Amino acid sequence: MDEHFHSVILEEDKCIGCTNCIKRCPTEAIRVKNGKARIIKERCIDCGECIRICPQHAKNSITNPIEKINDFKYKVALPAPTLLGQFNEDTDPRKILSALKSLGFDDVFEVSRGADIVSHYTKELLKTASKFPLISSACPAVVRLIQVRFPSLIDHIIPIESPMEVAAMLARQKSAQKTGLSPEEIGIFFISPCPAKISSVKNPLGNTYSDVDGVISIKSVYPCIQKNLKKNLQSEETEFYNSGKAIGWARSGGETYSLNIKDYLCVDGIENVIKILDEIENGKLNDIKFVECLACINGCVGGCLTVENGFVARNRIRKLSQKYMQNKEIQLNRTIQDFLLKEKILPKNVRKLDDNIMEAMKKMEKIDYIYDLLPDLDCGACGSPSCRALAEDIVLGYSDLDDCMILFRDKVNALLLKNNNDSKTKENEV
Repeated sequence: MDEHFHSVILEEDKCIGCTNCIKRCPTEAIRVKNGKARIIKERCIDCGECIRICPQHAKNSITNPIEKINDFKYKVALPAPTLLGQFNEDTDPRKILSALKSLGFDDVFEVSRGADIVSHYTKELLKTASKFPLISSACPAVVRLIQVRFPSLIDHIIPIESPMEVAAMLARQKSAQKTGLSPEEIGIFFISPCPAKISSVKNPLGNTYSDVDGVISIKSVYPCIQKNLKKNLQSEETEFYNSGKAIGWARSGGETYSLNIKDYLCVDGIENVIKILDEIENGKLNDIKFVECLACINGCVGGCLTVENGFVARNRIRKLSQKYMQNKEIQLNRTIQDFLLKEKILPKNVRKLDDNIMEAMKKMEKIDYIYDLLPDLDCGACGSPSCRALAEDIVLGYSDLDDCMILFRDKVNALLLKNNNDSKTKENEV
């Protein structure tokens, strides 16, 4: 497995080096050099902000084509509850699931089933936890953000698998019992609203493997589902998990609501998440028991692999959640141990300057020295996201001082002034 697999990719032929992406990347994972953007794999958390902001659509996400399902004897679609928010309110969820199944799947198993289970066991952890606030592990972009920028908060992450992984595990078990096939012959395909989910399948954190065999974006299957909906397919036999609380996970605040707790905080949007994580790291939110952090505005409905406006989709999910609001009994032959992360999430050192500690200290001194020379404008015109980042890039050999437009302008002006003075001196001598 590629240690640095990322769903987010750059289509270089479309990039014009506009620097919009470097200003929005939460981990400073992008540089623009020689008129083209470059993604630093070690820093990228696949939040999709660069996909969302790029005016040239030069950033994209690697997903599996629908044809990938034919590699398996039995195919199961694993739709995120976000999918339901992409269609008109009067569209029966059973019809949406039936239309999805008609794309070539043998069964549909909603991720919302996993959401209810995660909520159930999160309540248990909240009763026994010794460190607060606990931070939801449902958003993989946030988990990776903590790993990269807030390693001291790793122990605050709830060590439970995401609803996607829980649903995939149960879907494979159910399908194997139903068909008699081996688990390897069953393909589980997540229908995803965001690139972070794709990366969490290819390069999982807290586990050595994922129970998901492939990820297909919502926007790639949406036209096909719409086409099938117009055919008015029979949907009576399509099972629908009508848990309003679980469906509500698709929007910001949905997970928190399912827990029925008082001392909580809910934040969406990667920039807002960073501010709250700063607060937690500085010990300012000790009275909060649970924090729901979502990288996308409005939650998963705001993912960059969806088709509907995030605010519209959020409203639809709210109404669906209210419509099917009821208490679901969780009946499992498993314990919480079956759903816990199997491995510890480790900090990711993306600012390593040198393997030798003495050399690293010398480079740090050089960075401080160069940073003092820079104008501290963080304009991004140099192709680095901030003056501090440019100083690091210079020391690491990726840039030089002339990349700073302000210093370069001053240098040119000084040369022009010198040449002008030299010319005047020669004229006077003559």
